[in-house]
Amino acid sequence: MVNGIIALLIFIFTLYLIFSEKLHRTIAGLLGAAAMLIVGKVFGFYSETEAIETIDFSTLGLLLGMMILVALLEPTGIFEFIAIKAAQFSKGKPGKLLVLLGLITTVLSMFLDNVTTVILIAPVTVLICELLGFSPTPFLITEALLSDTGGIATLIGDPPNLLIAAAAGLTFNDFLTHSLPIVVVTWITALVLLKYLFRKELNTSPSNIEGLMELNATEVLKEGKTAIRVMIVLVVAVIFFFLEELLHISPAFIALTAATVALVWVRPDPRETLSRIEWSVLVFFGALFIMVGGLEKTGLLESLAHGLSGLAHQNPLLFSIALLWFVALLSAFLDNIPITVAFIPVIQSLAASGINVAAFWWALAFGAGLGGNGTIIGSTANIVVASLSERTRNPITVKLWNKRGLPVMLATCAVTTILFIIAYPYLSK
Repeated sequence: MVNGIIALLIFIFTLYLIFSEKLHRTIAGLLGAAAMLIVGKVFGFYSETEAIETIDFSTLGLLLGMMILVALLEPTGIFEFIAIKAAQFSKGKPGKLLVLLGLITTVLSMFLDNVTTVILIAPVTVLICELLGFSPTPFLITEALLSDTGGIATLIGDPPNLLIAAAAGLTFNDFLTHSLPIVVVTWITALVLLKYLFRKELNTSPSNIEGLMELNATEVLKEGKTAIRVMIVLVVAVIFFFLEELLHISPAFIALTAATVALVWVRPDPRETLSRIEWSVLVFFGALFIMVGGLEKTGLLESLAHGLSGLAHQNPLLFSIALLWFVALLSAFLDNIPITVAFIPVIQSLAASGINVAAFWWALAFGAGLGGNGTIIGSTANIVVASLSERTRNPITVKLWNKRGLPVMLATCAVTTILFIIAYPYLSK
């Protein structure tokens, strides 16, 4: 019991360091992992070998492979090209522009890291809005919220999905059949609500349509051949994700193979490509695995699962809904990755006790993905667009985000809950 309390305090203190931004999350994660390992060795419940065994290298391999593909796409200008073309197609109509940019961001976030997508799309959005005389605020907030929502739809769209899939043995197709249909309805709900919340800002006439239509999108496409080659590899990789169960290959194998093929085909400067990879994210994941592994070794998570098993046995649907909302509320204030990592062994312990936990995994995925929309610090994508808006005349404040993001989070969680109840018999298979 004492071991469990000490390990829990280490985990909570690490979350505090991440949440308060006292330390960068990677440094805080490493500090927490080191503290967990030292305490584990001193008290005899955790060793270096056990710590290494807790690291899910298949998840890290999948992340690394997709990061390499994104790193190859970043300098090509393909994302900026798509955004400009969408703006021209909207002919400067703010409502149509909001839908198009939101849709592009969502689709990209289903297959690429949503933070990278926002980083690439948001600056072009600001440029287009300034050209047309619009406030970029509605467009930036919409892109962040819809990228977080869209990422839930696929196995590779959001880091928590990767963790959940690895722990539960879910495939790419499982997300398409279980998560995507619910996300589509939730996404439409979010978009309709955002258009209503920003109705005043969107009721504006463009000031310079001619300037927009005269933009030459091909000028931002710096490396067209590279973009085409990497996109071909990415499409082929997605096809193999569909076939992973049939071919008995892992998502990590597909992603790393695709990255290798792209590197051989494109032949970039490896130092430049590697410099664009978010190594800190991979290290952060590894540190989290080690911390949660320590918690698990103390038996604390098993005790928590035992305490929850009563409700999970008596009313699994009610437990699923409670889990979805609890994780969503936590994710609004804390990074959803450590929350997901912490809940995975709890659900695994419930499964070991004979409970059907199939629906619990989806509740965890929906809660972790949607909860981040609630506050400006709820997801990294939110922080990115808020930081970028500080360079404009209409910076995004915490108060403004609470007025726009929080209603979207509550509405999407409510809609998802209704759909979850309807689809529960299917989700629990």
